[in-house]
Amino acid sequence: MPAPVMIIGGGLAAATTARTLRREGYDGDVLVLCAEPHHPYERPPLSKDYLRGEADRSALFHPSDAWYADNDVEVRTGTAVAAIDPGAHRVTLADGSTAPYRRLVLATGSSPRALAVPGADLRGVLTLRTAADADLLAASMDAALRGGAGRLVVVGDGWIGTEVAASARARGMDVTLLGRGAVPLARSVGDAVGAVYATLHRDHGVRLRPRSDVVRIVGTGQRVSGVELDRGDVVPADLVVVGIGAVPNVGLAAAAGIATVPAGEGGGVAVDGRLQTSAPDVWAVGDIAAVPSPIWGRRIRVEHWATAMRTGPHAARAVLGADAPYARLPYFFSDQYDTSMEFAGFVDPRTAHDVVMSGDPAARTFAAFWTAGGVVHAGLTMNVPDRIGEIEALIAARKPVAEEVLRGFVAA
Repeated sequence: MPAPVMIIGGGLAAATTARTLRREGYDGDVLVLCAEPHHPYERPPLSKDYLRGEADRSALFHPSDAWYADNDVEVRTGTAVAAIDPGAHRVTLADGSTAPYRRLVLATGSSPRALAVPGADLRGVLTLRTAADADLLAASMDAALRGGAGRLVVVGDGWIGTEVAASARARGMDVTLLGRGAVPLARSVGDAVGAVYATLHRDHGVRLRPRSDVVRIVGTGQRVSGVELDRGDVVPADLVVVGIGAVPNVGLAAAAGIATVPAGEGGGVAVDGRLQTSAPDVWAVGDIAAVPSPIWGRRIRVEHWATAMRTGPHAARAVLGADAPYARLPYFFSDQYDTSMEFAGFVDPRTAHDVVMSGDPAARTFAAFWTAGGVVHAGLTMNVPDRIGEIEALIAARKPVAEEVLRGFVAA
């Protein structure tokens, strides 16, 4: 019996790979191995409407569990992979058994970065990555509101940290947001746009503590009671969420001798334009895929829903013989309170950029452009719907755009 196309992973990238194989007419065996105890699901709602209790669990699963049975895709839940043998086209599972594959797609995602300070293992110190994490966090917030002051300290003011802070405020929590920069999201969108988010969160009652380093999590017994900062003060907490970034899960690939990218260069599994790795018949998608960009002349890895939505189908078609290079621009979005943000492009830290603003940042209706020599490298919209495609076209054109044109973008 022919070996299956095997997909390792339980996120949206795994789901979109399997779905595209069937949509493209592949009628061979497809096997999905999920370490978590359920079918593949998407993660953005975990920090947004699902965490707020505005969406039920079924909203996470696209396609539904029934789709896999209806389309003859085997899913083994609670099945962790311990090793890959590319030469033998075989994987070893955590229970010691082995399974062959014809083609292999790695969709292993990423894991929350650990906070390496004393007290990080106290009860009530949580991270958010899985559906189980979201369930625990929601239940813990309810318990904190019932039994205490409902004080939540979020360590990290990146996208996960700010989204959790927004959702926690919607649930009535007393939120303090700790960040190492001058404003939230400074590393992602710079000081000017970060300042808009700072005002947004303050307007919704979040206390911001910029330029703060955590030195210790303090507790009473085995339970968290506060976060000690480098300045010596302690921020009281009934609950702490650590959101200081994620680490791509490249261990399986690296141990199998598959080429990876150093962390200092973005990390991930090195792939070519077809999303194929250095190993024969092995592809990588989603969070772990470090994709070569002809625009920026380097590999780029983006941890986001859009990457999973786009790379999974591209790899599935490549598995079936397509040879077109992956050409989608990096993209991500974030919804916080009454704002909706979209971002496209890439801000290479090796290049000096100018930031051109259009619209009214104070009213949270604006666009921002990152340019070098007049060429647009990235752009962002806040509460300016349905125009990110225009920004993507400016980036793809790779031609200088007059500053006055960019400044008039929102009014156009």
